[in-house]
Amino acid sequence: MQRQWRKLCHSIIIFTLTTLFLSSCGFNPSQNNQSRLVQAILSDPKTFNAVLSQESPNIFGLTYEGLVTENPLTGEIEPALAESWTISDDKLTIIFTLKNDLKWSDGEPLTVDDVVFSYNQLYLNEEIPSNARDSLRIGQSKALPIVEKVNDTQVKFTIPEPFAPFLESTGLSILPQHILAEKVTTKGADGKPIFLSFWGVDTPPDQLVVNGAYKLKNYATSQRIIFTKNPYYWQKDEQENSLPYIEEVVWEIVESTDTSIVQFRSGGLDSIGVTPEYFSLLKREENRGDFTIFNGGAAYGLTFMSFNLNQGSRDGKPLVDPIKSKWFNNVNFRRSIAHSINRERMINNIYRGLGEVQNSPISVQSPFYDSTVISYDYNPELAKELLLKEGFKYNEEGILLDAENNQVRFTLLTNAGNRIRESLGSQIKQDLSQIGITVDFTPIAFNVLVDKLSNSLDWDAHIIGFTGGNEPNGGANLWFPDGNLHLFNQKPQPGRPPIQGRIIADWEAKIGDLYIEGARELDIEKRKEIYGKTQQLAQEYLPLIYLVNPYSLSAVRNRIEGVEYSALGGAFWNIERLKIVEK
Repeated sequence: MQRQWRKLCHSIIIFTLTTLFLSSCGFNPSQNNQSRLVQAILSDPKTFNAVLSQESPNIFGLTYEGLVTENPLTGEIEPALAESWTISDDKLTIIFTLKNDLKWSDGEPLTVDDVVFSYNQLYLNEEIPSNARDSLRIGQSKALPIVEKVNDTQVKFTIPEPFAPFLESTGLSILPQHILAEKVTTKGADGKPIFLSFWGVDTPPDQLVVNGAYKLKNYATSQRIIFTKNPYYWQKDEQENSLPYIEEVVWEIVESTDTSIVQFRSGGLDSIGVTPEYFSLLKREENRGDFTIFNGGAAYGLTFMSFNLNQGSRDGKPLVDPIKSKWFNNVNFRRSIAHSINRERMINNIYRGLGEVQNSPISVQSPFYDSTVISYDYNPELAKELLLKEGFKYNEEGILLDAENNQVRFTLLTNAGNRIRESLGSQIKQDLSQIGITVDFTPIAFNVLVDKLSNSLDWDAHIIGFTGGNEPNGGANLWFPDGNLHLFNQKPQPGRPPIQGRIIADWEAKIGDLYIEGARELDIEKRKEIYGKTQQLAQEYLPLIYLVNPYSLSAVRNRIEGVEYSALGGAFWNIERLKIVEK
């Protein structure tokens, strides 16, 4: 899980690296010394409280660790704060043994009590809203684990049924009891724990107590974040030298990817994510700029188009126009759309050849990916045949009509400002016009899009993307019919008006059941078989029409040694072991 936090954090750095001109601010990033790494992020952090964090970028991949971590090269779960663990024969108990002499950045001991506190008083505390709690819920009952101190070096987790992804879930950041316990038990005027407003971004850096490789040194809003090495960090190299090697990490905060290219080319940044439009330019400059472009293959994550399949009503009004809903809920209509989208053209024109077709809800690089899933190759004539089979027809102008003579026309949304998605939408509009469908493509502000998908549920179709990983259960919230990310047929969110007449399709319920079954199964080959069935069903019924995955590309200065690049972890997943060597 810690690697996931780190992956999430650095994916923002890698894929949206930006910078700005800072001479007026008294800081020149080109004056890097041997112990400073300069990167950049897209926006300011929203909080310094790891439990309450819901956004990226965030600082926690550098500042905190959990009991375990995921190695992005092997996908294996490895020890972090834990020295080792044992799993009971019935697979219902995990006992972790902590490393010796762990300390917080203020020099205080990090103990089993901190682990128990972090889980019982923070992550499992219903008074504290944490996205992490859902990752700890087990099976159909959504029960939470029991966390208990065994002795001064061991902590025990007990779960109600076997749950294969649970070990990975124990990588959540461990936080300091000696600092936070009082903040949890003390209530504010609103009756809520004052922890909810503690460690905001206005907190002085020296008041943040961490256990990761770095601690916060300075934060200037809309300018930069500076981290310095944690002198009490537990990791050492083979010669017993303290890690990390790099003394400082600087994140510049900007909003322009174009400016980041200028700054990287002039030497102001040590790394940058390579987008398709800039690949050729940077590739020509590798030798002159003394950097290397790493290619991790297909990136983790998914980009897809989806129709609103919700057949319910709210306050007597259908969520989706019944005429359109009839189209959208026709599986052959969705298949015809899939056959009408020229994904090879997307790869060549939008991704400049730097991507590959995605056919599955599970990332291509995951060991659970099923390469035999159905692929909807570009075939507009087959698309037309499928439509005619379902009673659609064409008028003299070649416009597609349904059986009741309604013109087939719908609105396609995506988030404005995302150039790739805007280009994908423009091509889909053009591709579907070839089979007589009119698409009103409308990029809108991201927060407006999220509100439509989650709250009002007022939308026809959209293009969006999700991050991914090796563990399929990370996508369970998308596939559970009552999941918070079940966007194509969303249930009412807490506090929203109820929906009448929402229908769960048999295949939809089956996929959700298979995700529960897959999480219960501990045999890896049997798990692959179960998740293979979920992928086959998802492609057969197409609630999501998958598009293209870009390659994971990043340019890194050659003076940074020790980079082991992967699509899952990027260039800096092992930042504590990287060195900066001037040549």
